[in-house]
Amino acid sequence: MADQLVRATAADNGIRAVGVVTTRLTQEARDRHNLSNVATAALGRAMAGGLLLASSMKKPGSRVNLRFKGDGPMGGLLVDAGLDGNVRGYVSQPEVELPPNAIGKLDVGGAIGSGYLYVVRDSGVGFPYSSTVELVSGEIGEDLTYYLATSEQTPSALMLGVFVNKEGVQAAGGLLIQILPKAARDESLVSLLESRITGLQSFTTMLRSGMGLPDMLEGLLGDLGLSLFPETQIVRFHCGCNQDRVFNALTMLGEAELQDMINKDEEAEAICHFCNTAYKASPKQIQALLAQMQLQSEV
Repeated sequence: MADQLVRATAADNGIRAVGVVTTRLTQEARDRHNLSNVATAALGRAMAGGLLLASSMKKPGSRVNLRFKGDGPMGGLLVDAGLDGNVRGYVSQPEVELPPNAIGKLDVGGAIGSGYLYVVRDSGVGFPYSSTVELVSGEIGEDLTYYLATSEQTPSALMLGVFVNKEGVQAAGGLLIQILPKAARDESLVSLLESRITGLQSFTTMLRSGMGLPDMLEGLLGDLGLSLFPETQIVRFHCGCNQDRVFNALTMLGEAELQDMINKDEEAEAICHFCNTAYKASPKQIQALLAQMQLQSEV
């Protein structure tokens, strides 16, 4: 199944539902960053979560940044996800691996540890909205659910999953169900949803069994007036870095250090944290950059 995002409503627009499949883009992140299994699960869950949160934003160009920072051996991770369906991210210590947790699953919580989740929503207009919450478990999904309940005060159920084995990422993605204010007053509806969500199989189990996002949403909300949006959005791992941006970043080294690199006939190399792409500048290119800096300083 192609990586995609599906939106829906139910209960006379009182429930907002979004589902996303991120199997291929999670595998791409794994390949780019040489991620261990537990790091793959952590970043994959966070990227799916970022896309689900960004899907509720309205203005083109809107983005969500998620930063998980903990005291575990993996340290943390950063994800940047857009309303346009593009997402990127990286892990502080991508090679970390841990034994399975008490229930036999990848120990993402142990890898991240205790700490904080920092969320920034940027609509491209005015100042970005930022919020910080303490990590509940480090398991990503529980932490994002806690953020939604405390910072955005929206009752939400969030399912995130990544199934990875020696062949690679076999399934990844998630579901987000939110009860909007007019429906939140209906206690029987809230109880019904809680019961159904609790009884669901894991997201990756459903996906690996052949269920698509519409099938999952139909099983959960089909008798509650489910209305699927006609557009299916393609999502992908994408980073906007390029050679020009890297060269501009070299100016921060200062004229003296750039001149020293030229004198030593050294290349400059910069690696993008988000996509692990390496960019190189030859001494001749550094010389041209230095000349441009000196010209601008004379103006």
